[in-house]
Amino acid sequence: QVQLVQSGGGLVQTGDSLRLSCAASRMTFSNYAMGWFRQAPGKEREFVAGIGGDALLTDYADSVRGRFTIFRDNAKNTVYLRMNSLKPEDTAVYYCTAIGRPSRVTNAPDPYQYWGQGTQVTVSS
Repeated sequence: QVQLVQSGGGLVQTGDSLRLSCAASRMTFSNYAMGWFRQAPGKEREFVAGIGGDALLTDYADSVRGRFTIFRDNAKNTVYLRMNSLKPEDTAVYYCTAIGRPSRVTNAPDPYQYWGQGTQVTVSS
């Protein structure tokens, strides 16, 4: 069974940076597109960023474009989300996710097959 184990997150102030990590196991990592979603209290889960299996294709939500960077290290089976210039509206539980098609970078949650356990990011004003 594929496992996605997240780390990082925490409480920061507006303007700070954070890096989230998601380590994958029991999968051929480069065969999977990876994504990050987030869910704030009372809101639906929303797409944050996605990256193809070879890291050549990336996509971002408009709300984070230019501030967040998704990247992956296929040798370490890990995908990262670098978050700069954090805002209070970035406060949410962040989830990494995987889909077993390396070129399928999508902003819809349903196609993704595997999900990490979630990690809280709180940005204080």
